[in-house]
Amino acid sequence: MTNASSFHRVAVIDIGKTNAKVVVLDTASGAEIAVERRPNTVIKSGPYPHYDIDALWQFILTSLKTFAIKPGFDAISITTHGASAALLDGKGDLAMPVLDYEHEYPVDIRKDYARLRPAFAETGSPWQSVGLNLGAQIHYQKTAFPEEFAAVHNIVTYPQYWAARLTGVLANEVTSLGCHTDLWNPGANAFSSLVDTLDIRPLMAPVRSAFDVLGPIKPEIASDLGLSADVPAYCGIHDSNASLLPHLLKRQGNFSVVSTGTWVVNFAIGGALDQLDPTRDTLTNVDAYARPVPSSRFMGGREYEMLTQQFGTAATSDIEASIPAILARGMMLLPSVVKGSGPFPGHQARWIADDGATNAERHAAAALYLALMTDVSLSLIGRKGPILVEGPFAKNTLYLKALSSFANTDVIAIGGSTGTSAGAALLTGPSPTTQDGREIVAGRLEVGDYKRRWHAAMERVTG
Repeated sequence: MTNASSFHRVAVIDIGKTNAKVVVLDTASGAEIAVERRPNTVIKSGPYPHYDIDALWQFILTSLKTFAIKPGFDAISITTHGASAALLDGKGDLAMPVLDYEHEYPVDIRKDYARLRPAFAETGSPWQSVGLNLGAQIHYQKTAFPEEFAAVHNIVTYPQYWAARLTGVLANEVTSLGCHTDLWNPGANAFSSLVDTLDIRPLMAPVRSAFDVLGPIKPEIASDLGLSADVPAYCGIHDSNASLLPHLLKRQGNFSVVSTGTWVVNFAIGGALDQLDPTRDTLTNVDAYARPVPSSRFMGGREYEMLTQQFGTAATSDIEASIPAILARGMMLLPSVVKGSGPFPGHQARWIADDGATNAERHAAAALYLALMTDVSLSLIGRKGPILVEGPFAKNTLYLKALSSFANTDVIAIGGSTGTSAGAALLTGPSPTTQDGREIVAGRLEVGDYKRRWHAAMERVTG
Protein backbone atom coordinates (compact mmCIF):
# COMPACT_ATOMS: atom_id res chain seq x y z
CA MET A 1 0.00 0.00 0.00
CA THR A 2 1.71 3.16 -1.16
CA ASN A 3 -1.00 5.44 -2.49
CA ALA A 4 -2.40 8.19 -0.32
CA SER A 5 -5.96 7.79 0.85
CA SER A 6 -8.60 8.91 -1.66
CA PHE A 7 -10.99 9.55 1.23
CA HIS A 8 -11.36 12.84 3.05
CA ARG A 9 -12.72 11.41 6.30
CA VAL A 10 -12.66 7.87 7.69
CA ALA A 11 -14.87 6.56 10.48
CA VAL A 12 -13.02 4.10 12.68
CA ILE A 13 -14.72 1.58 14.97
CA ASP A 14 -12.15 1.11 17.76
CA ILE A 15 -13.04 -1.49 20.40
CA GLY A 16 -10.52 -1.87 23.21
CA LYS A 17 -10.76 -4.27 26.11
CA THR A 18 -11.85 -1.53 28.51
CA ASN A 19 -13.48 1.08 26.28
CA ALA A 20 -14.98 1.34 22.82
CA LYS A 21 -15.14 4.38 20.60
CA VAL A 22 -16.12 5.50 17.14
CA VAL A 23 -13.88 8.18 15.68
CA VAL A 24 -13.86 10.23 12.50
CA LEU A 25 -10.38 11.13 11.29
CA ASP A 26 -9.46 13.75 8.74
CA THR A 27 -7.05 11.99 6.37
CA ALA A 28 -5.23 15.18 5.39
CA SER A 29 -4.24 16.15 8.93
CA GLY A 30 -4.71 12.91 10.87
CA ALA A 31 -6.81 14.81 13.42
CA GLU A 32 -9.71 13.20 15.25
CA ILE A 33 -12.56 15.54 14.36
CA ALA A 34 -15.38 13.64 16.07
CA VAL A 35 -15.49 10.91 18.70
CA GLU A 36 -18.01 8.99 20.80
CA ARG A 37 -17.01 6.64 23.64
CA ARG A 38 -18.57 4.02 25.91
CA PRO A 39 -17.32 1.32 28.28
CA ASN A 40 -16.85 -2.16 26.86
CA THR A 41 -18.96 -4.04 29.38
CA VAL A 42 -18.95 -7.75 30.16
CA ILE A 43 -22.18 -9.65 30.86
CA LYS A 44 -21.65 -12.15 33.67
CA SER A 45 -24.81 -14.21 33.08
CA GLY A 46 -25.34 -16.89 30.45
CA PRO A 47 -23.05 -19.81 29.67
CA TYR A 48 -19.91 -17.77 30.42
CA PRO A 49 -18.87 -14.10 30.76
CA HIS A 50 -19.19 -12.41 27.39
CA TYR A 51 -19.10 -8.99 25.77
CA ASP A 52 -22.30 -6.99 25.44
CA ILE A 53 -22.35 -7.26 21.66
CA ASP A 54 -25.87 -5.86 21.29
CA ALA A 55 -24.98 -2.74 23.24
CA LEU A 56 -21.78 -2.27 21.24
CA TRP A 57 -23.65 -2.68 17.95
CA GLN A 58 -26.25 -0.09 18.92
CA PHE A 59 -23.48 2.26 20.03
CA ILE A 60 -21.70 1.79 16.68
CA LEU A 61 -24.86 2.41 14.64
CA THR A 62 -25.90 5.45 16.68
CA SER A 63 -22.43 6.99 16.42
CA LEU A 64 -22.14 6.33 12.69
CA LYS A 65 -25.62 7.82 12.12
CA THR A 66 -24.67 10.95 14.04
CA PHE A 67 -21.36 11.30 12.20
CA ALA A 68 -22.97 10.69 8.81
CA ILE A 69 -24.72 14.05 9.31
CA LYS A 70 -21.74 15.89 10.78
CA PRO A 71 -18.81 15.80 10.06
CA GLY A 72 -19.53 13.10 7.45
CA PHE A 73 -17.23 10.27 6.33
CA ASP A 74 -16.36 8.39 3.15
CA ALA A 75 -15.19 5.00 4.45
CA ILE A 76 -15.23 2.79 7.55
CA SER A 77 -12.31 0.96 9.12
CA ILE A 78 -12.19 -1.26 12.20
CA THR A 79 -9.75 -2.14 14.95
CA THR A 80 -10.30 -4.21 18.10
CA HIS A 81 -8.42 -5.91 20.90
CA GLY A 82 -7.09 -9.38 20.25
CA ALA A 83 -7.82 -12.75 21.85
CA SER A 84 -11.40 -12.79 20.62
CA ALA A 85 -13.40 -14.38 17.84
CA ALA A 86 -17.04 -14.70 16.86
CA LEU A 87 -18.64 -18.10 16.30
CA LEU A 88 -21.41 -17.71 13.73
CA ASP A 89 -24.34 -19.85 12.71
CA GLY A 90 -25.50 -20.51 9.18
CA LYS A 91 -27.33 -17.17 9.01
CA GLY A 92 -24.27 -15.20 10.09
CA ASP A 93 -25.63 -14.55 13.57
CA LEU A 94 -23.78 -15.42 16.76
CA ALA A 95 -24.09 -19.13 17.50
CA MET A 96 -22.47 -18.54 20.91
CA PRO A 97 -21.70 -15.34 22.86
CA VAL A 98 -18.31 -13.68 22.25
CA LEU A 99 -16.31 -14.97 25.19
CA ASP A 100 -14.52 -12.58 27.54
CA TYR A 101 -10.88 -13.63 27.36
CA GLU A 102 -10.42 -13.08 31.11
CA HIS A 103 -12.75 -15.98 31.91
CA GLU A 104 -10.90 -18.90 33.49
CA TYR A 105 -11.88 -22.42 32.43
CA PRO A 106 -12.11 -25.59 34.52
CA VAL A 107 -8.76 -27.16 35.31
CA ASP A 108 -9.41 -30.38 33.37
CA ILE A 109 -10.23 -28.44 30.19
CA ARG A 110 -7.10 -26.32 30.58
CA LYS A 111 -4.93 -29.39 31.07
CA ASP A 112 -6.47 -31.05 28.04
CA TYR A 113 -5.76 -27.98 25.91
CA ALA A 114 -2.16 -27.83 27.12
CA ARG A 115 -1.65 -31.27 25.58
CA LEU A 116 -3.18 -30.20 22.28
CA ARG A 117 -1.61 -26.82 21.57
CA PRO A 118 1.33 -26.63 19.14
CA ALA A 119 4.89 -25.92 20.19
CA PHE A 120 6.11 -22.33 20.47
CA ALA A 121 8.54 -23.01 17.62
CA GLU A 122 5.58 -23.45 15.27
CA THR A 123 3.33 -20.60 16.35
CA GLY A 124 5.50 -18.07 18.18
CA SER A 125 2.59 -18.03 20.63
CA PRO A 126 3.40 -18.57 24.31
CA TRP A 127 1.03 -20.23 26.75
CA GLN A 128 -1.19 -17.53 28.24
CA SER A 129 -3.37 -17.43 31.32
CA VAL A 130 -7.19 -17.57 31.17
CA GLY A 131 -8.41 -17.24 27.57
CA LEU A 132 -5.61 -15.16 26.12
CA ASN A 133 -4.82 -17.93 23.65
CA LEU A 134 -7.76 -17.82 21.27
CA GLY A 135 -7.30 -21.51 20.53
CA ALA A 136 -7.95 -22.22 24.20
CA GLN A 137 -11.24 -20.33 24.01
CA ILE A 138 -12.43 -22.31 21.02
CA HIS A 139 -11.38 -25.59 22.66
CA TYR A 140 -13.31 -24.60 25.80
CA GLN A 141 -16.43 -23.63 23.86
CA LYS A 142 -16.31 -26.82 21.83
CA THR A 143 -15.64 -29.05 24.87
CA ALA A 144 -17.98 -27.50 27.42
CA PHE A 145 -20.87 -26.67 25.07
CA PRO A 146 -20.90 -29.33 22.33
CA GLU A 147 -24.55 -28.84 21.35
CA GLU A 148 -24.17 -25.09 20.91
CA PHE A 149 -20.86 -25.53 19.09
CA ALA A 150 -22.50 -27.93 16.66
CA ALA A 151 -24.46 -24.95 15.31
CA VAL A 152 -21.24 -23.05 14.42
CA HIS A 153 -20.78 -22.64 10.66
CA ASN A 154 -18.05 -20.01 10.57
CA ILE A 155 -15.37 -18.57 12.85
CA VAL A 156 -14.13 -15.01 12.30
CA THR A 157 -11.63 -12.93 14.24
CA TYR A 158 -13.04 -10.01 16.20
CA PRO A 159 -12.44 -6.97 13.94
CA GLN A 160 -13.78 -9.00 11.05
CA TYR A 161 -16.95 -9.82 13.00
CA TRP A 162 -17.90 -6.15 12.97
CA ALA A 163 -16.92 -5.92 9.30
CA ALA A 164 -19.22 -8.88 8.60
CA ARG A 165 -22.11 -7.20 10.39
CA LEU A 166 -21.63 -4.13 8.22
CA THR A 167 -21.05 -5.88 4.87
CA GLY A 168 -22.22 -9.49 5.15
CA VAL A 169 -18.75 -10.68 4.04
CA LEU A 170 -16.95 -13.20 6.28
CA ALA A 171 -13.17 -13.02 6.73
CA ASN A 172 -10.24 -13.63 9.02
CA GLU A 173 -7.07 -11.52 9.07
CA VAL A 174 -3.44 -12.19 9.98
CA THR A 175 -2.80 -9.54 12.65
CA SER A 176 -5.60 -10.98 14.79
CA LEU A 177 -4.70 -14.58 13.94
CA GLY A 178 -1.05 -13.87 14.71
CA CYS A 179 -1.46 -12.37 18.19
CA HIS A 180 -0.87 -15.36 20.52
CA THR A 181 -3.85 -17.37 19.24
CA ASP A 182 -1.99 -20.70 18.72
CA LEU A 183 -3.95 -20.85 15.44
CA TRP A 184 -1.34 -19.27 13.14
CA ASN A 185 2.11 -20.28 11.89
CA PRO A 186 3.90 -16.95 11.20
CA GLY A 187 6.84 -18.57 9.40
CA ALA A 188 4.58 -20.39 6.97
CA ASN A 189 2.02 -17.56 6.77
CA ALA A 190 -0.70 -20.16 7.21
CA PHE A 191 -2.96 -21.73 9.81
CA SER A 192 -1.14 -23.80 12.41
CA SER A 193 -1.67 -27.50 13.01
CA LEU A 194 -4.11 -26.62 15.82
CA VAL A 195 -6.95 -25.88 13.39
CA ASP A 196 -6.81 -29.52 12.31
CA THR A 197 -6.32 -30.80 15.84
CA LEU A 198 -9.49 -28.97 16.87
CA ASP A 199 -11.18 -29.98 13.59
CA ILE A 200 -12.18 -26.41 12.81
CA ARG A 201 -10.43 -25.80 9.47
CA PRO A 202 -13.76 -25.99 7.55
CA LEU A 203 -15.17 -23.35 9.92
CA MET A 204 -12.42 -20.78 9.48
CA ALA A 205 -13.47 -17.95 7.18
CA PRO A 206 -11.09 -17.04 4.34
CA VAL A 207 -8.02 -15.00 5.29
CA ARG A 208 -8.09 -11.51 3.78
CA SER A 209 -5.66 -8.62 3.94
CA ALA A 210 -6.34 -5.90 6.49
CA PHE A 211 -6.19 -3.48 3.54
CA ASP A 212 -8.99 -5.23 1.63
CA VAL A 213 -12.36 -3.61 1.11
CA LEU A 214 -14.77 -6.35 2.14
CA GLY A 215 -17.65 -4.60 0.49
CA PRO A 216 -20.01 -1.67 0.69
CA ILE A 217 -22.22 -1.31 3.73
CA LYS A 218 -25.35 -3.44 3.53
CA PRO A 219 -28.07 -1.43 1.74
CA GLU A 220 -30.47 -1.56 4.68
CA ILE A 221 -27.78 -0.32 7.10
CA ALA A 222 -26.63 2.40 4.72
CA SER A 223 -30.22 3.58 4.33
CA ASP A 224 -30.82 3.66 8.08
CA LEU A 225 -27.59 5.55 8.71
CA GLY A 226 -28.20 8.04 5.93
CA LEU A 227 -25.14 6.92 3.96
CA SER A 228 -24.68 6.54 0.24
CA ALA A 229 -24.76 2.96 -0.99
CA ASP A 230 -21.09 2.88 -1.95
CA VAL A 231 -19.42 3.62 1.42
CA PRO A 232 -16.74 0.88 1.76
CA ALA A 233 -15.89 -1.04 4.91
CA TYR A 234 -12.33 -2.30 5.27
CA CYS A 235 -11.36 -5.69 6.63
CA GLY A 236 -9.84 -4.34 9.85
CA ILE A 237 -6.83 -4.91 12.07
CA HIS A 238 -5.72 -5.92 15.58
CA ASP A 239 -5.35 -2.77 17.70
CA SER A 240 -1.68 -3.04 18.64
CA ASN A 241 -0.79 -3.72 15.02
CA ALA A 242 -2.84 -0.67 14.06
CA SER A 243 -0.54 1.36 16.32
CA LEU A 244 2.50 -0.14 14.62
CA LEU A 245 1.34 0.50 11.05
CA PRO A 246 2.02 4.27 10.77
CA HIS A 247 5.63 3.73 11.79
CA LEU A 248 6.17 0.89 9.35
CA LEU A 249 5.12 3.29 6.61
CA LYS A 250 7.24 6.28 7.50
CA ARG A 251 10.30 5.07 9.42
CA GLN A 252 13.48 3.37 8.29
CA GLY A 253 15.98 1.34 10.30
CA ASN A 254 15.56 -0.14 13.74
CA PHE A 255 13.04 1.15 16.27
CA SER A 256 10.51 -0.06 18.81
CA VAL A 257 6.88 0.84 19.33
CA VAL A 258 5.30 0.67 22.79
CA SER A 259 1.53 0.59 22.36
CA THR A 260 -0.18 1.31 25.67
CA GLY A 261 -3.72 0.73 26.85
CA THR A 262 -5.01 -2.06 29.04
CA TRP A 263 -1.93 -3.88 27.77
CA VAL A 264 1.54 -2.53 27.06
CA VAL A 265 2.45 -4.25 23.80
CA ASN A 266 5.97 -3.83 22.46
CA PHE A 267 7.19 -4.34 18.90
CA ALA A 268 10.90 -4.42 18.02
CA ILE A 269 11.58 -3.67 14.36
CA GLY A 270 15.02 -5.12 13.77
CA GLY A 271 14.71 -7.17 16.95
CA ALA A 272 15.52 -10.82 17.54
CA LEU A 273 12.97 -13.51 16.72
CA ASP A 274 15.47 -16.21 17.71
CA GLN A 275 15.78 -15.12 21.36
CA LEU A 276 12.10 -15.09 22.34
CA ASP A 277 11.28 -16.72 25.68
CA PRO A 278 7.70 -18.07 25.80
CA THR A 279 7.79 -18.20 29.61
CA ARG A 280 8.19 -14.42 29.83
CA ASP A 281 5.37 -13.22 27.57
CA THR A 282 7.45 -12.69 24.47
CA LEU A 283 5.87 -13.75 21.23
CA THR A 284 5.80 -13.39 17.49
CA ASN A 285 3.21 -10.92 16.32
CA VAL A 286 2.30 -10.55 12.67
CA ASP A 287 2.12 -7.10 11.10
CA ALA A 288 -0.39 -5.84 8.54
CA TYR A 289 1.86 -7.11 5.73
CA ALA A 290 1.92 -10.63 7.25
CA ARG A 291 5.53 -10.29 8.44
CA PRO A 292 6.63 -11.76 11.80
CA VAL A 293 7.62 -9.16 14.41
CA PRO A 294 9.31 -9.95 17.76
CA SER A 295 7.01 -8.68 20.49
CA SER A 296 6.47 -8.65 24.23
CA ARG A 297 3.78 -7.46 26.61
CA PHE A 298 2.54 -6.96 30.10
CA MET A 299 -0.75 -5.67 31.48
CA GLY A 300 0.64 -2.23 32.29
CA GLY A 301 -2.52 -0.19 31.83
CA ARG A 302 -4.49 -2.49 34.09
CA GLU A 303 -1.65 -2.42 36.64
CA TYR A 304 -1.53 1.38 36.62
CA GLU A 305 -5.29 1.56 37.10
CA MET A 306 -5.17 -0.85 40.04
CA LEU A 307 -2.30 1.01 41.68
CA THR A 308 -3.73 4.50 41.32
CA GLN A 309 -7.04 3.34 42.78
CA GLN A 310 -5.09 2.30 45.87
CA PHE A 311 -3.06 5.51 46.17
CA GLY A 312 -5.61 8.24 45.59
CA THR A 313 -4.67 11.45 43.83
CA ALA A 314 -1.49 13.51 43.92
CA ALA A 315 -0.34 16.61 42.10
CA THR A 316 1.89 15.95 39.09
CA SER A 317 4.52 18.39 40.37
CA ASP A 318 4.64 16.60 43.73
CA ILE A 319 5.01 13.20 42.07
CA GLU A 320 8.09 14.12 40.07
CA ALA A 321 9.53 16.13 42.97
CA SER A 322 9.46 12.98 45.12
CA ILE A 323 11.95 11.10 42.90
CA PRO A 324 15.10 12.11 44.87
CA ALA A 325 13.55 10.87 48.13
CA ILE A 326 12.56 7.57 46.50
CA LEU A 327 16.08 7.05 45.14
CA ALA A 328 17.66 7.91 48.48
CA ARG A 329 15.59 5.45 50.52
CA GLY A 330 15.52 2.73 47.84
CA MET A 331 11.73 2.67 47.68
CA MET A 332 10.51 0.45 44.86
CA LEU A 333 7.69 -1.76 43.63
CA LEU A 334 8.56 -5.26 42.43
CA PRO A 335 6.45 -7.22 39.90
CA SER A 336 3.90 -8.33 39.17
CA VAL A 337 0.80 -6.32 40.04
CA VAL A 338 -1.18 -8.50 37.60
CA LYS A 339 0.06 -12.07 37.87
CA GLY A 340 0.12 -14.62 35.08
CA SER A 341 1.47 -12.47 32.24
CA GLY A 342 4.38 -10.20 31.45
CA PRO A 343 8.11 -10.82 31.95
CA PHE A 344 7.64 -12.04 35.54
CA PRO A 345 4.38 -14.03 35.34
CA GLY A 346 4.82 -16.05 38.54
CA HIS A 347 5.75 -13.16 40.82
CA GLN A 348 3.57 -11.42 43.37
CA ALA A 349 3.94 -7.64 43.67
CA ARG A 350 5.66 -6.31 46.77
CA TRP A 351 6.87 -2.96 48.04
CA ILE A 352 10.33 -2.28 49.39
CA ALA A 353 11.18 0.59 51.78
CA ASP A 354 7.73 2.13 51.52
CA ASP A 355 6.97 2.75 55.20
CA GLY A 356 5.30 6.13 55.57
CA ALA A 357 5.30 6.78 51.82
CA THR A 358 3.11 9.60 50.59
CA ASN A 359 0.63 9.28 47.73
CA ALA A 360 2.99 11.25 45.51
CA GLU A 361 5.89 8.90 46.30
CA ARG A 362 3.78 5.85 45.51
CA HIS A 363 2.70 7.37 42.20
CA ALA A 364 6.33 8.10 41.36
CA ALA A 365 7.50 4.62 42.32
CA ALA A 366 4.70 3.15 40.19
CA ALA A 367 5.90 5.16 37.18
CA LEU A 368 9.44 3.87 37.72
CA TYR A 369 8.07 0.33 38.03
CA LEU A 370 6.15 0.59 34.74
CA ALA A 371 9.20 2.03 32.97
CA LEU A 372 11.39 -0.80 34.28
CA MET A 373 8.84 -3.41 33.22
CA THR A 374 8.77 -1.86 29.75
CA ASP A 375 12.57 -1.81 29.62
CA VAL A 376 12.76 -5.49 30.58
CA SER A 377 10.07 -6.45 28.07
CA LEU A 378 11.92 -4.58 25.31
CA SER A 379 15.27 -6.13 26.19
CA LEU A 380 13.75 -9.61 25.88
CA ILE A 381 12.98 -8.99 22.20
CA GLY A 382 16.34 -7.46 21.27
CA ARG A 383 15.13 -3.93 20.71
CA LYS A 384 17.41 -1.46 18.90
CA GLY A 385 17.15 2.23 18.20
CA PRO A 386 14.66 4.76 19.54
CA ILE A 387 11.48 3.83 21.42
CA LEU A 388 8.14 5.31 20.37
CA VAL A 389 5.35 5.37 22.97
CA GLU A 390 1.68 5.65 22.05
CA GLY A 391 -1.59 5.71 23.93
CA PRO A 392 -2.21 6.85 27.52
CA PHE A 393 1.38 6.35 28.70
CA ALA A 394 2.55 8.84 26.06
CA LYS A 395 1.10 11.54 28.33
CA ASN A 396 2.93 10.33 31.44
CA THR A 397 6.09 12.43 31.34
CA LEU A 398 7.65 10.75 34.38
CA TYR A 399 7.23 7.31 32.81
CA LEU A 400 8.72 8.55 29.53
CA LYS A 401 11.75 10.13 31.20
CA ALA A 402 12.34 7.06 33.34
CA LEU A 403 12.11 4.73 30.34
CA SER A 404 14.58 6.88 28.40
CA SER A 405 17.01 6.73 31.33
CA PHE A 406 16.65 3.01 31.99
CA ALA A 407 16.87 2.06 28.28
CA ASN A 408 19.59 4.65 27.57
CA THR A 409 17.99 5.73 24.31
CA ASP A 410 15.63 8.35 22.93
CA VAL A 411 11.99 7.87 23.89
CA ILE A 412 9.52 9.65 21.64
CA ALA A 413 5.95 10.35 22.76
CA ILE A 414 3.44 10.20 19.93
CA GLY A 415 0.65 12.77 20.08
CA GLY A 416 -3.05 12.00 19.69
CA SER A 417 -5.42 10.10 21.92
CA THR A 418 -4.39 6.65 20.66
CA GLY A 419 -2.44 5.25 17.75
CA THR A 420 -5.01 2.55 17.10
CA SER A 421 -7.60 4.71 15.38
CA ALA A 422 -5.00 6.51 13.26
CA GLY A 423 -3.46 3.19 12.24
CA ALA A 424 -6.81 1.69 11.31
CA ALA A 425 -7.57 4.74 9.16
CA LEU A 426 -4.39 3.99 7.20
CA LEU A 427 -5.98 0.82 5.85
CA THR A 428 -7.92 3.07 3.47
CA GLY A 429 -4.65 4.29 1.94
CA PRO A 430 -1.47 5.35 3.73
CA SER A 431 -0.85 9.06 4.06
CA PRO A 432 2.25 10.51 5.73
CA THR A 433 0.15 12.93 7.75
CA THR A 434 -2.40 10.45 9.08
CA GLN A 435 -0.71 10.45 12.48
CA ASP A 436 -0.98 14.07 13.45
CA GLY A 437 2.75 14.69 13.60
CA ARG A 438 3.13 15.62 17.25
CA GLU A 439 6.25 13.83 18.41
CA ILE A 440 8.00 14.86 21.61
CA VAL A 441 11.40 13.52 22.60
CA ALA A 442 11.31 12.89 26.32
CA GLY A 443 13.98 14.16 28.64
CA ARG A 444 15.77 11.93 31.13
CA LEU A 445 15.78 11.47 34.89
CA GLU A 446 18.74 11.25 37.21
CA VAL A 447 18.05 7.72 38.41
CA GLY A 448 21.55 6.65 39.44
CA ASP A 449 21.81 2.89 39.91
CA TYR A 450 18.08 2.39 40.61
CA LYS A 451 17.75 -0.06 37.72
CA ARG A 452 20.60 -2.21 39.05
CA ARG A 453 19.15 -2.17 42.56
CA TRP A 454 15.68 -3.09 41.26
CA HIS A 455 17.05 -6.11 39.44
CA ALA A 456 19.15 -7.06 42.45
CA ALA A 457 16.02 -6.94 44.63
CA MET A 458 14.30 -9.21 42.12
CA GLU A 459 17.15 -11.69 42.36
CA ARG A 460 16.95 -11.71 46.16
CA VAL A 461 13.23 -12.38 46.04
CA THR A 462 13.63 -15.27 43.59
CA GLY A 463 16.91 -16.61 44.92
